[in-house]
Amino acid sequence: MPPQTSTPAFELKGSMLTTMVLHVYTADIEVLAEQLKQHVAQAPGLFKQAPVILDFHAIQQSAKTLDIPELVEILRNYGMFPIGVRGGNTSFNSLALAVGLHLLPTTKTASERTSSPAKEEAAQHQVPEMPVKIIEQPVRSGQQIVSKGDLVILSMVSPGAEVLAQRHIHVYGALRGRALAGVTGNTQARIFCHKLEAELVSIAGQYQINEELDAQCLNQAVQIYLKDDHLTIQPFHQKLNLAK
Repeated sequence: MPPQTSTPAFELKGSMLTTMVLHVYTADIEVLAEQLKQHVAQAPGLFKQAPVILDFHAIQQSAKTLDIPELVEILRNYGMFPIGVRGGNTSFNSLALAVGLHLLPTTKTASERTSSPAKEEAAQHQVPEMPVKIIEQPVRSGQQIVSKGDLVILSMVSPGAEVLAQRHIHVYGALRGRALAGVTGNTQARIFCHKLEAELVSIAGQYQINEELDAQCLNQAVQIYLKDDHLTIQPFHQKLNLAK
């Protein structure tokens, strides 16, 4: 007979995790391996212990079958943790299941999503009010701030700090750490900051690391958003007149 106790043995809670999505554009494992090597070499620490989803939409109709076990082994050797796949065909899904990956629901890109004006208007009226988290102090190295709605930081984000939001992120100071907006898939989310020096910026899983940022955008007041499913960084024409 199981022991009787009033103390809960567990508790399930929702959580927002930073998950990378690897969009695969070729079934050639050698090409993938070489480009992954080059990409990871730019910032090896960024990928350590990072959960990764493999997206096969682009090669779903490929006549060549990707060597998924080899790809998974490569990712694990770099410290990443492949957790699932999406957008695969029957062959890809079978190989993924064989190496312990989960089959995840498929998602549509922005170019594939269409809706009538009437549906869009109805959806706007159904959007619940989202909370806004306001942080008045600098976000220090090693800190992680998470918001289920907008995140407003009235100071700077230090190197080694991480700020995440389901919607927009506003940083009224220098952004030197990692900023991830739309972490639950909101492709309309944006990042605004007074001074861009970020280690990483991300909108709905699309990201760029510091080494990939346009030099013309660095140390500038910018807004960051998705356009045609690509991360876009746009300097403001007039800098915000705020203190560092």
